[in-house]
Amino acid sequence: MTTLSSLLFPLLAYLLGSLPFSIWVTRFVKGVDVRDAGSGHATTTNTIRQAGFGWGALVFILDVAKGFIPTYLAFHSNATIYVVAITATCAVIGHCWPVFANFRGGMGLATAGGSFLAVNPLAFLIAIGLLIVLVLVIRHSARASVFTGILIAPVLWILNIRDVAFWVALGAGLVIAVRFLIDWNRKYRELWLDREKTSG
Repeated sequence: MTTLSSLLFPLLAYLLGSLPFSIWVTRFVKGVDVRDAGSGHATTTNTIRQAGFGWGALVFILDVAKGFIPTYLAFHSNATIYVVAITATCAVIGHCWPVFANFRGGMGLATAGGSFLAVNPLAFLIAIGLLIVLVLVIRHSARASVFTGILIAPVLWILNIRDVAFWVALGAGLVIAVRFLIDWNRKYRELWLDREKTSG
């Protein structure tokens, strides 16, 4: 595989990840910027708060696709494991810090999930399971997401999943852990969807 091709997959992933579907959808449906209310992030849950469940479901599918498509293309080419992992990581980076939305995007979970689905659906299920368990134990979804990002690669390793999914978990998981630190001290009225408004 040429050096140019190795660079194109991560670049494509970042650009696809940067497509701010939640911003576009809520602007189309409600005429508002999804980031101006709720959590302040361009996410599926914030879309649900402002535009309804159906539009939120559409955003979720599109955000998953942003991770799935470039990772799938890299995985099924002759790209190395590391190029595939970097591609998946760049998709998540694009979603979190999108060039098309002033670098104010979402949190990366759906896009990371799409990347996992592209390389190993079992790893995807394990990641979801780990996140659910940590949310129930910690009772704070942002902190649970930080720990999921940190722990998913070691958990896959322990479970003897040491293929490209492990490296995707290492890269994408680190991005998610860093991204969710911004909400570390956010107060939640309920476990996941409803948040207390921060003062100021």
